[in-house]
Amino acid sequence: MTPPPGWYADAHAPHLERWWDGTAWTEHRRTPGAPAVPQAPSGGRTKAIALTTAGAVLVAAAVTGAVLLGGDDGDPETRSGPAASTSAPPPPPSSPTPSPSSSEDPDVVEDQLNGITLPLLDGWVRPKNVPQDDVVMTTDGTYDCPGDGTVCRHGLVISRTVTGNDETSPEALAEEDVSDAADAAFDKDALGQRPYGGLTSHEVVKSGPVAVAGRAGYLVRWRVTTAKGPGGYVQSLVFPSSVGTGSPVLVRYVFDAGQDGPPLADMDRITEGIRSVTDTASSGGGVGSSIGPAD
Repeated sequence: MTPPPGWYADAHAPHLERWWDGTAWTEHRRTPGAPAVPQAPSGGRTKAIALTTAGAVLVAAAVTGAVLLGGDDGDPETRSGPAASTSAPPPPPSSPTPSPSSSEDPDVVEDQLNGITLPLLDGWVRPKNVPQDDVVMTTDGTYDCPGDGTVCRHGLVISRTVTGNDETSPEALAEEDVSDAADAAFDKDALGQRPYGGLTSHEVVKSGPVAVAGRAGYLVRWRVTTAKGPGGYVQSLVFPSSVGTGSPVLVRYVFDAGQDGPPLADMDRITEGIRSVTDTASSGGGVGSSIGPAD
């Protein structure tokens, strides 16, 4: 269900709230608790927002009164008013662009556009309130980035179609993409901020051919060092698609290093578990024994 109009946490600026008009985000923002009311561009929409706001105030007042009148005088929590009796509705999606739909199987996520499923390992969840495009899973929870004042996650897996590139070789595409993956994840984000203080160096720790869903692909893995924090790992995996236009599929892995990051072996486990939705009966899915990446 689409949440009703109201103020919700801004996914791009967690210290602010942004107005959701019931169908889309507006440009109105405020600090939490501020009394500002957004003005809609048309009279009819302004009335709708005003009526919605007034109704919300009346409902909140009624609920608060019921709690104050019906509470147990001996229980201080029962007399705490709105804080004890009201809660915010779930936030609306952070972007109008839908993320890849998830499979009904709780142990996998599905990228319908590219016709693959990926295993959802312990410690990983489906994306929620994630501003990046094409994210299919993240580690559970967030933390304050060591650099610019943004929110970070310890792990991301992104699945997308390779477009606008005449090159079709998985090896060439993976080697070309890994640098972009490192910059986007650990150097400067889409807002121009440096969550880790910038990327200072990298080294190739793994590369080579790999079989994915029975198809010959290629991966390149970098260990990156950042100005702040423990650094991390990025991996670009490219393999032929079996659906749609047949354009290559690119799966990016972004892992924090250090004890709080996900196990590095999860990169291989996820790769091994990738399956084609059109070829689920194939016994050749995942990393084949005859094709292995070189350390």
